[in-house]
Amino acid sequence: MEAPDDDRLLHQRVVGGDEAALGEVYDRLSALIFGLSLRVTRDRVIAEDITQEVFLIFWERPLAYDPGRGTLRAWLATIAHRRAVDHVRAEERRRVSTLGPRLVEPPPPRLEETVLAADEAERVRRAVTALPDGLRQAVELAYYGGRTYRQVAEELGVPEGTAKSRIRLALRRLADALAEEEV
Repeated sequence: MEAPDDDRLLHQRVVGGDEAALGEVYDRLSALIFGLSLRVTRDRVIAEDITQEVFLIFWERPLAYDPGRGTLRAWLATIAHRRAVDHVRAEERRRVSTLGPRLVEPPPPRLEETVLAADEAERVRRAVTALPDGLRQAVELAYYGGRTYRQVAEELGVPEGTAKSRIRLALRRLADALAEEEV
């Protein structure tokens, strides 16, 4: 699926160095990127940092995004998810190496964060449940199970390219479903 015309136009403007275009992209997608990062990291400050980093990546390397391969929303969400998972994995490695095998309980989240996260999680859960089985299984393994494309392919018994395609299609459908709910 190719990107819509407004994604292409914004992309061209960012490639041309138009800071206002970056601002438009940020206004349109920062809540999604932050929410996704927060859901994975469960840390508001880290989620804010990842959100900033994602938009900085787009600003510094706008040609890394290919409108012919999908929406800007899906591309930025994928970067955010990867960064958030990387952070969680690095944090876990750091904890294990410094604390040994002891379990460390994170501080409880604030009530406001809990309510917002629960609402967002329910919206996402409904959208994931509505996906066809093959897409739902792939996205659940990748995003909830923290699996790589290769691991998803192995667990589902499909080629790696098929696993990637299913995850991309699932993300696209989720983004569309969540966008429809916002309207």
